[in-house]
Amino acid sequence: MHFVRAGRGAPALVLVHGFACTHEDWHAQLVHFQRTHEAVACDLRGHGRTPGQPAECSIEHYGGDVAALVNNLELARSVLIGHSMGCRVVLEAARLIPDKVAGIVLVDGSRNATRDPEGAEAAARATIDKLGYAPFAQMLFRQMFFRPSAEADAIVTRALKSSAEFGPALWPRITRWDAGQMDAAFDRLRAPVLAIQSTTRNAELKRAPLKPGDTSPWIDYLRSRGARVEIVPDTGHFTQLEAPETVNRLID
Repeated sequence: MHFVRAGRGAPALVLVHGFACTHEDWHAQLVHFQRTHEAVACDLRGHGRTPGQPAECSIEHYGGDVAALVNNLELARSVLIGHSMGCRVVLEAARLIPDKVAGIVLVDGSRNATRDPEGAEAAARATIDKLGYAPFAQMLFRQMFFRPSAEADAIVTRALKSSAEFGPALWPRITRWDAGQMDAAFDRLRAPVLAIQSTTRNAELKRAPLKPGDTSPWIDYLRSRGARVEIVPDTGHFTQLEAPETVNRLID
């Protein structure tokens, strides 16, 4: 697994990117936190500089890889920080190494399905088959941004280029994990959870920005699980890129 490591200081921060993304999405956090903490950002299998076959791309594999990274680097109790799909990954990793996790930060997470894991996975696969993967990924990523920018265009282009091989298999597996494993992951969680939320999403996966005081089924679920929820208003899905100072302050 490719990773970058910077700074010294406890607790260590382990930063996990989202679907079809890379560790580079955490650049602002690495720069900020390396002054006071050890910070590690990784590329998951099939992403960035870490090779991976489609069969190996799943939340279960990724969680195991992040847990192994924490162990191999001999990190003491760490804060695991995930963005989007990475939220699932850090929850899965925390299940495997509970004694090494001091806290969890979920940056603009979501849940694709709440029940019937097999049916949810099949439905997600059917949607991709119907639309074609490239149009599906284009739809998914374009609506993550509410203002046009060169950075948004670059992220969409990167996602389309990088995920053509593993994306059609991984997205349905994410949906299956959401329906079948997310509740259990929260049940086993011992560490405190901070959720930094900037968007909400409906059943058709369409995103909208949050405003102060807004709630959603996902936010209600997080609060029912004891998470502290902080809203970052009028911001797209890549919260750590669009509002880095706010995200850094909340993690601090």
